[in-house]
Amino acid sequence: MNLNATLFAQFVVFFILAWFTMKIVWPPLMKALDERAEKIASGLAAADRGKAEMAEAAKRAQAELSSARDEGQKRIIDAEKRAQSIIEDAKKSASEEAARIVAAAKADAEQQVTRARDELRAQVATLAVKGAEQILKREVNAAAHADLLNQLKTEL
Repeated sequence: MNLNATLFAQFVVFFILAWFTMKIVWPPLMKALDERAEKIASGLAAADRGKAEMAEAAKRAQAELSSARDEGQKRIIDAEKRAQSIIEDAKKSASEEAARIVAAAKADAEQQVTRARDELRAQVATLAVKGAEQILKREVNAAAHADLLNQLKTEL
C-alpha cells in the first residue's frame, strides 16, 4: 500500500462521510436545534407577555381598589349625611311635639282657669245671696232674682 493511495482513500471516505453527514444527519439536527431555539424564544416571549399582563393586572387591581376605597368613602359620607338628616328630623319632630304639648298644657290651664272663675263666680253669687239674707234677715228667692244673680255673675 502506498501512502498516497491510503491518503487518497481516507480523503474519499472523509468526503463521503462529510457528504453523508451534510445530506442525512445534519438537516434533522439543525431542524431539532431550530425547533428548540423557537421553543426557547416562544417561552421567553410568553414570559415577557406574562410579566406585562401581570403588571397590567396589578394596575387594574390597584385601580379597582382605589375606586372601591373612593366608593366606600362616598358611602360613609352619605351615611353620615343621612344620620345627620335623621337627627335633624328627630330634633324637629321633638320640638314640634314639645310645642304641641306646651300648647295643650296652656289650653288646659286656660280651661281650668275659666272653670275656676266660673266656680268662684257661682260661689260669690251664693255668698252674696246668703249675705243679703243675713242683712235682710229674710229669705231671698234665687229663682225670682235669677236675672239679678246672672248680672252679678257677669260683673264679677
